[in-house]
Amino acid sequence: MDAAHHPPDHDGTSPLTETDRLLERTILDLLSHRAPSATICPSDAARAVGGEGWRDLMDSTRQAAGRLVAAGAVDITQRGEVVDGSNARGPVRIRKRSPGTATTGDSGATSNEREGS
Repeated sequence: MDAAHHPPDHDGTSPLTETDRLLERTILDLLSHRAPSATICPSDAARAVGGEGWRDLMDSTRQAAGRLVAAGAVDITQRGEVVDGSNARGPVRIRKRSPGTATTGDSGATSNEREGS
């Protein structure tokens, strides 16, 4: 991914670590074993990668999810609504992005939501 696809909390100039890439792969792997509409908690990926030290990976896991949003692979949700993960406070969930539901960069609204579907 180029610098334009990094969320605001990643400066885009420093290389991603192997742990960053592993978190991205783990999020996608966990989602691939669930129903298409199912979600995971970021802590699921952090636990899978970090074991006992999973809490130290929570910020990195949310950043990894943000990179996957920018790549069009997942959505971040809160209370069932798509949100901008870089601004979300509190518990969030991650789900595979459904075809045809690309989000906007600012509002997090899907094209279907903007059209009132």
